[in-house]
Amino acid sequence: MNHLANSTSPYLLQHANNPVNWYPWGTEALQKAKEENKLLIVSIGYSACHWCHVMEHESFEDEQVAAVMNEYFVCIKVDREERPDVDQIYMSAVQLISGRGGWPLNCVCLPDQRPIYAGTYFRKNDWTSLLFNLADYYKQKPADALEYAERLTEGIQKYESIGFVESQPGYTKADLQTIVSNWKKYFDKTEGGMGTAPKFPMPNNWQFLLRYAHLMKDEETAALTKLTLQKMAYGGIYDHLGGGFARYSVDGLWHVPHFEKMLYDNAQLIGLYAEAHTWQPDELYRRVVTETIDFAVRELLSPDGGFYAALDADSEGVEGKFYVFTKNEIKDILGDEAELFCSYYHITDEGNWEEEQTNILFKRGINSELAEALGLPVNEMLERIASSRKKVFEVRGKRVRPGLDNKILASWNGLMLKGLCEAYRAFNQNEYLDIALKNANFIINKLTHHTRLNRVYAPPVVGEGRGVATPAFLDDYANIIDAFIALYEVSFDEQWLNHAIKLTNSAITHSYDKTTGIFFYTADDDEQLIARKSEIMDGVTPASNSVMARNLQKLGLLFDNAQYLDISAQLLRNIFPHLAKYGSAYSNWAMLLLDEVFGVYEVAIAGDNAETFRIEMEKNYIPNKIILGGKKGSLPLLQDKYSSLTQIFICKDKTCGLPADNIVEAIKQIEATNI
Repeated sequence: MNHLANSTSPYLLQHANNPVNWYPWGTEALQKAKEENKLLIVSIGYSACHWCHVMEHESFEDEQVAAVMNEYFVCIKVDREERPDVDQIYMSAVQLISGRGGWPLNCVCLPDQRPIYAGTYFRKNDWTSLLFNLADYYKQKPADALEYAERLTEGIQKYESIGFVESQPGYTKADLQTIVSNWKKYFDKTEGGMGTAPKFPMPNNWQFLLRYAHLMKDEETAALTKLTLQKMAYGGIYDHLGGGFARYSVDGLWHVPHFEKMLYDNAQLIGLYAEAHTWQPDELYRRVVTETIDFAVRELLSPDGGFYAALDADSEGVEGKFYVFTKNEIKDILGDEAELFCSYYHITDEGNWEEEQTNILFKRGINSELAEALGLPVNEMLERIASSRKKVFEVRGKRVRPGLDNKILASWNGLMLKGLCEAYRAFNQNEYLDIALKNANFIINKLTHHTRLNRVYAPPVVGEGRGVATPAFLDDYANIIDAFIALYEVSFDEQWLNHAIKLTNSAITHSYDKTTGIFFYTADDDEQLIARKSEIMDGVTPASNSVMARNLQKLGLLFDNAQYLDISAQLLRNIFPHLAKYGSAYSNWAMLLLDEVFGVYEVAIAGDNAETFRIEMEKNYIPNKIILGGKKGSLPLLQDKYSSLTQIFICKDKTCGLPADNIVEAIKQIEATNI
């Protein structure tokens, strides 16, 4: 075994028996490269990554390839989910070199960590040839290699950097319209989503567009958002038997998934579909939320209350094998009910994707149309399909399961905690709040140390205490703060806001740069790498800076804290000039802009029946609000507002209306002040 044998990362352990003499990222490997004047190979991936497995099998398990790597290089394996700071640097390198990125990410560096070449997946022969060429290049032309590394590193340090903007612009609806108008060029108005293929769910994009459509009364954007939510839920990217979404669709129809299931996607999609149901109630949205939470609890929830990171795409070495069926398999399971089930989910004898005779379950058309085509009442069709789905699911459960990445990451648990809060907010199901509270207490007890977080939960090793703590990064702080604010809003328990404040102050102390008005991704006392980066652009998850900007706005309003509001405003000022260029990459920033343009309603509910009023208030879709209250509380806005009669105070821009003693009157106040 190589030097990965004692790792806790499932991804590193997958490579522990490779003939490549892998090291984890750390002092030992970096020092060895300097002492022996060898180039570094920094190979980055994650456990659920299909093409990472392919390259491992083709190259890293091959004795001859390993001999080349071991002879000329010091080889380092990195789990991108544990060390996103390292991944961030070398992903910038590959994007500067090739204009694209992805995993596996393979970077060749000087002994001092500065890259000279970077790429993604390489075939075996191409990889070997590249390594020989780079080793010879470094031996024959070290000065050229050094010069190139200096230029590339300078580019990495400047990549996605943002300038300080001092003057405060006046934000308007026209600014929002410009962002969406430019963005609409990329919408797929037939199949939903953006572009052609591959298609990613991008939940934060659709959350912004949903809110924009509502506040701006934009029917076209509303229709496209509903189309996308429906198409994703009908497509093969959604697991129709077990719930939950795969990471992306390889085609433009949402039909063929890349089968790995990630916690971060499903956490955000729970929140998106829950919010969509409050916006425009639809039983499809409710079912997606219910089934996706069921999946997460069944497959990803640890006994301690933390959520694991992911399920692999592969089982038995084959991508998607756990999820697909032949028509004959369905016939064996369902007998006379098979034809109805196969018609509903487009299962054919020849198969509906590239693997011969195998089928991915997906749906096209709405239930009423399908029932009419099948000559059945809608309710009867759905009851029979539900019964068959349960039978097929039970048989599937006996198969060899996809691998589980049992890392518990702070950032992704923050996303999941918020998703559970949003589901509870929308559906008032007590079990969602129970799971959320258990998860929140896990975060406090297992991932928090005073005012600092650990990124990865290291379970106790027998006789060795808690295990090795991994320092957290800005996304860990941002997403957990966001989740604690959400948990307060559905529980009115101020302990969660107090935790949020402690973590916020820690993030400001250790990561905020006053000179640029941006948060660094790493803390000032973290390991110093060749660049200290900031995460600016929203992607499959919102950027940590955009989440912090929105957190600071909410906390600033809740606590009347001018510093928080000033930092939030500075962050948005810095990013605002970039928003119109590519809305998809700034959707969470655009949500903050929505709040600036339309204002934020502070809904304070004080009195013995505060929880009952909260539940009723949440039935109304008001995306630009924060809600606070309870039977008692110490927040500034709640002072002197408690009486024997439960009352609702609608406040905005430091001005409150007359107290209302019912929801109807409170909503009228909001409607009267809408811009």
